Amino acid sequence: MDIWPLGLLHPGAVTVNVAIDIAATVTLRPRASGYRLVADGVERTTEDAESWRGDSETALVGHLATVLDLPPADIEVESDSPRGGGLGASSAIAMAMIAAAEELAGVGASTVEHRSRIARDVEARMMGLPTGRQDHLPAALGGLLAIAHEPGGDRYQRLEADLEALGSSLIVVYTGQSHFSAGNNWRIVRRRLDGDVPTVEHFEHIARIAQAVVRALRAGELATVGRLMSEEWLHRRVLAEGISTARIEAILEVGRAAGAWGGKACGAGGGGCIAFLAPPERRGAVVAALSETAEVLAASPCERPLELHVDPS
Repeated sequence: MDIWPLGLLHPGAVTVNVAIDIAATVTLRPRASGYRLVADGVERTTEDAESWRGDSETALVGHLATVLDLPPADIEVESDSPRGGGLGASSAIAMAMIAAAEELAGVGASTVEHRSRIARDVEARMMGLPTGRQDHLPAALGGLLAIAHEPGGDRYQRLEADLEALGSSLIVVYTGQSHFSAGNNWRIVRRRLDGDVPTVEHFEHIARIAQAVVRALRAGELATVGRLMSEEWLHRRVLAEGISTARIEAILEVGRAAGAWGGKACGAGGGGCIAFLAPPERRGAVVAALSETAEVLAASPCERPLELHVDPS
């Protein structure tokens, strides 16, 4: 729903997300000339960051450095998220790099809204496909958010829910399959804009389910949230071929059979990570069952916003 104009086509549409403590870190240091990038243990250098835009391994940094007019710098990028995990790691990296670049240039911090627009548009330019902006907000703000998609722009509000209780029920696993969100998203957008009747109906269901999730979170009804996650997935997985995979469905079944209230693939599906909610007293059993078929990640809800650290030297 966060890809324009999908949310506008379904009045009342809202996206609900929560920041988790799987960190992305960007470090910038001034350099006399040229650019040096260290990411995933690999070092690359160039005299012109624009040249990085054509390489999938360096494209995001190259596009951001070009748009931000970044002066010569050493750039270090670290992410604890599995690659292609659907957890918004690239968006978190983009938000961190924009904040660090503003500090390096001494131009003053821009707003969260401005940073998220830059990050969204850079990602769209990089992939040549429409992208959303919901991933950028939890990376910047932390916590549990409800993002309403309305004329004039998205509005977000913090949901005052019990994050400790949510963490006692939340389980995030990695399927081992990387996903390509933009490709899935474009197929969905195209079908919705073409007015495909089943697609429109599924979007209507998804919009109503998301509204119900907001109400359930405010009431502390996590069992209801878990069931709604599974209900949402039933509608999301049929929006385009490739959103669901046999592996995703098998892992979801393992979680449900072990006692989870419900679950769904993160992001656009097609691989990546799956999030479950389970009764706290069953969480250990669900984790044990899932560990036999997928990688269970250490992931808890996180209220900490983006943090900027400046070396005074």
